[in-house]
Amino acid sequence: MAAALFAAGSVAGAQMLAPLGPLDDGGVVPYFIAMPLEDARARPADAELAVWALEAWQHAAGGALRFVPAANEDDALVRLYWVPAAAGQYGEMRPLDVQGRRGAAVYIRPDTAALGDVIAARAELDVLFRDTIVYLTCLHELGHALGLAHTADFDDVMYFFGFGGDIGEFFGRYRRTLRVRGDIGGSSGLSAGDLAQLEGLYGIASAPGQLAVAN
Repeated sequence: MAAALFAAGSVAGAQMLAPLGPLDDGGVVPYFIAMPLEDARARPADAELAVWALEAWQHAAGGALRFVPAANEDDALVRLYWVPAAAGQYGEMRPLDVQGRRGAAVYIRPDTAALGDVIAARAELDVLFRDTIVYLTCLHELGHALGLAHTADFDDVMYFFGFGGDIGEFFGRYRRTLRVRGDIGGSSGLSAGDLAQLEGLYGIASAPGQLAVAN
């Protein structure tokens, strides 16, 4: 099964994601956010970061996509799991077949200790920097779930770290836009390039304003 790895620093084992095409969604995308595994070092409010990431993509789709909670995990087209850290890896997306429809499983690793000493130390001192990492990782991997590919543009949330660049700054520039945690819900972090990819997949133009995701 193909997997997209959002990797930091040394990108051993990482790979560029082959474009998957859009979800077989019909406009409505049932989603499921799992309880974290015990050793994932997730925090109770991390689920809110995942919902904000879903909200950002829904808003960007201008009504073409609507994420709704699935009645159960098996019915979800998009599934998000909190998993233990793996050296150098932030997250992973794996395509799924869900009753003949193209879905996706997203794996998020919220333990920043695996991301290198510099980033881990900064996240320990600054909870909003830590939440930035988790939020942008959710946003990136959910982008893959929707069919977006990696890019070489550092401005994009879909940027592939295998191209190098200042990874601390990738997260830091978003962190500087935040005063309080709730600001994440109103600041998508998506670039013009990310929106162009989304429009190409779903044939829509991004809409102004903020659209809440059902939860």
